[in-house]
Amino acid sequence: MNNFFQAVKLTDDVYWVGAIDWNIRDFHGYTTPRGSTYNAYLIMADKVTLIDTVKAPFKDEMLSRISSVCDPGKIDYIVSNHAEMDHSGCLPEVIAAVDPERVFASAVGANVLREHFAFDREIIGLKDGEELSLGNRSLSFMETRMLHWPDSMFTYLKEEQLLFSQDAFGMHLATQERFDDEVAAAILEYEAATYFANILLPYAALATKLIDRLQRVGIRPKIVAPDHGPIWRSSVDRIVSLYGRWAEQKPRLKAVVAYGTMWHSTEAMARAIGEGLSAGGIQVKVMDTGVHHRSAVVYELLEAGALVVGSSTLNNNLLPHVADCLTYLKGLKPKNLVGAAFGSYGWSGESVGQIEETLRDMKVELVGEQVKAKHVPTVEIIARCRRLGETMAAEVKKRAV
Repeated sequence: MNNFFQAVKLTDDVYWVGAIDWNIRDFHGYTTPRGSTYNAYLIMADKVTLIDTVKAPFKDEMLSRISSVCDPGKIDYIVSNHAEMDHSGCLPEVIAAVDPERVFASAVGANVLREHFAFDREIIGLKDGEELSLGNRSLSFMETRMLHWPDSMFTYLKEEQLLFSQDAFGMHLATQERFDDEVAAAILEYEAATYFANILLPYAALATKLIDRLQRVGIRPKIVAPDHGPIWRSSVDRIVSLYGRWAEQKPRLKAVVAYGTMWHSTEAMARAIGEGLSAGGIQVKVMDTGVHHRSAVVYELLEAGALVVGSSTLNNNLLPHVADCLTYLKGLKPKNLVGAAFGSYGWSGESVGQIEETLRDMKVELVGEQVKAKHVPTVEIIARCRRLGETMAAEVKKRAV
């Protein structure tokens, strides 16, 4: 095994041995313009332990990094914190190559791994709160079910106060820099927020409980090592605080106007609504869903108090990219929003009613009246759109923190 790829030291006994994916641009419908990393970690204890593996095509990169520290055949234990394929894809090949004494996962994770790979060897299921001795080091395990899979688990290295947090506190960011203090703070916060909005938002209430639980059991990590993106060593308190804020989903003085347009009539309506919101003292993002990716809309919505959606009518339906965005949003379950629908049409006009139906399904509280324009909006319709924006602004101010 060549040592073209080198491990990166986290502490005297812990190394990052993951892989950098410079080219990935889509992750389950979430756009990743800056790529990603698949993080794995090597603990050089009496029982040499590998925490997670990487996506299957990156197996050799991971093994090369391990080889820069020790012979991969000396790995005694493998711990899988999360069975999703970007972290377990090469696990069968690694087990075959390394032949570890034991392979561990959460109780649910052990079953998921068996279902993924039809393993003929034992995967040991760990209980919540269970501890594992590595000889001169010890690990403890915490189930984090549905953050963001049923099998998800944290692993805590007590002696180093190092938390291996699987997908929590991560981000999709390909960079040669491994630590938070080596990356611009604005990029870190943007990518962390985008990740939370697109991956963890449906489980926000569980994130709040998890943060509380970490404090109750006395886990106060000095280092947080997620499975994607940089490792937190200088801003641990900051990222935990941000997670707490994002998880609350308290509306702020911000609104998102998302729309689709054919011949710019719905666009004119969207801009007028945006002007009304802005005049009412609300920060506004006006986003054409044919231009702005769905995951960018979700990022902007993370701390917004209002969602206003518009679409032209095409073949008795929403424009496809508006429907796509709404379907994506519905699955992410944003909370504490007020909203409204608008749009233009030529002869049937079903889009506005369809938007309202979806907003109701999302538990968005509808405010004001829907606004529809036949063909090109008149001066009166544009004025109604501006008033709708002003009405929304007043509602957001009543509720915002």
